[in-house]
Amino acid sequence: MIQEHFTEQTAIFFSVTKWVFLSSVIGIIIGTAVTLFLNILEYSESSRSLLPFHYYYTLPFALVLTVWLVKTFAPTAEGHGTEKVISAVHREDAKIDISVIPVKLFATVVSIFSGASVGKEGPGAQIGAGIASALSGLFKFNKHDRKKLVICGISAGFATVFGTPIAGAIFGVEVLIIGVILYDVLLPSFIAGFAAFTTAQLLGIKYTYYDLHFYQDITLDLSLIAKVVLAAIFFGIVSDMVITTVSGTEKFIKHIKLNRYLKAFLGGVVIVVLTLIFGEQYIGLGLDTIGNALTPHILDSAQAENIHWYTFILKTFFTSISLGSGGSGGIITPIFYIGATSGHAFATLVSPEHLVLFSALGFVSVLSATTNTPIASTIMAVELFGIDIAHYAALGAVISFLLSGHRSIFSSQILAMKKSEMLSVKIGEEIENIHTSLEDKEKKKIDDIKDRLHIKREILKNRKRNKKED
Repeated sequence: MIQEHFTEQTAIFFSVTKWVFLSSVIGIIIGTAVTLFLNILEYSESSRSLLPFHYYYTLPFALVLTVWLVKTFAPTAEGHGTEKVISAVHREDAKIDISVIPVKLFATVVSIFSGASVGKEGPGAQIGAGIASALSGLFKFNKHDRKKLVICGISAGFATVFGTPIAGAIFGVEVLIIGVILYDVLLPSFIAGFAAFTTAQLLGIKYTYYDLHFYQDITLDLSLIAKVVLAAIFFGIVSDMVITTVSGTEKFIKHIKLNRYLKAFLGGVVIVVLTLIFGEQYIGLGLDTIGNALTPHILDSAQAENIHWYTFILKTFFTSISLGSGGSGGIITPIFYIGATSGHAFATLVSPEHLVLFSALGFVSVLSATTNTPIASTIMAVELFGIDIAHYAALGAVISFLLSGHRSIFSSQILAMKKSEMLSVKIGEEIENIHTSLEDKEKKKIDDIKDRLHIKREILKNRKRNKKED
């Protein structure tokens, strides 16, 4: 008995030691690589002023270039990067072509420089996962260890981009399978996220945090709780709109019978025209608008006038066209924008004194619902906005997650739970293959109700007919 206990503890000790070392090394490497990507991206954005015309006029040509780069050198770098990493983990045993790293980096920089409405976290996760996969192949890791290391790469990339090491770690282990946390990868993901985040900070990356404690009183209040529940329902609807619009636009553009380069060019032209009509705040990363929604003193200034009730709707269309036309970049930064501005719109109508709170809740709730990551989103709320928001963030994230249904912005996620016992859903399928229907007993109840209503209508008709005859 003692020998068995000693053997177990020794094996666990060596396993923990192994993954502490591996995840630390991979975190440092990814933190360095993603920092390079962020610095190049920042430099490219600051160089826009060198152009003798509006930078977004280059977008049609930039989209053609990114489509050519991806098609020619790394087809798996297409679209928003996190989706491709999830797909590789489930379908390719986490094998990722190393050419994805430079191609994704360059294509994303070109896209964002020219004003495509895409994010930087997807490329960060894809670069991280690509490095992890390459190192796994170099050192001949087995399939199981390669998958764990690639998940660490997702966590490290996410943590480096947003400065949220805990949320980054949880995101990496929560985003793959809906309803399952991969506990065996939890420790290495945490360490990789912290190592990458710390490395980025040491290399000079600065992060923005919004501690709401200093901005407004956020106490437990029954009236406010009711408003948060109502807001969460709204955020669930917004999330469903985002998923439907992004996937629907991509399918629509794909089925247009034109050369792919021509479609990319025309997509860019459409975005340029829309920008001339509605303004520049809907293109690029949109970090200024996110900051305006989350910074109280900005809300009293003229800059806040750029946030309209329809801002989140327009951003959804700009993002859908950018990605559908071949733009390279992530989807989560636009989701943050959509969430924060939809929260601002909700608060303007329902609770003007809590504009910042509901903007912050929208920020994390729409993320939770579109990516099916309620735990990572709640932790992100605490890391970005402070502990005071935790209870409301958890409420908003979980309700919106449930109300978005069995859908996701990442079509390769695997479903491992039903969001309602009334629905019949095939567990273990990828989201893109999911079909929902009512359970037989629930369907029977609804059919019975319909029959009763039909009988009542017939009775009322007969009574009316008899009255007329009398």
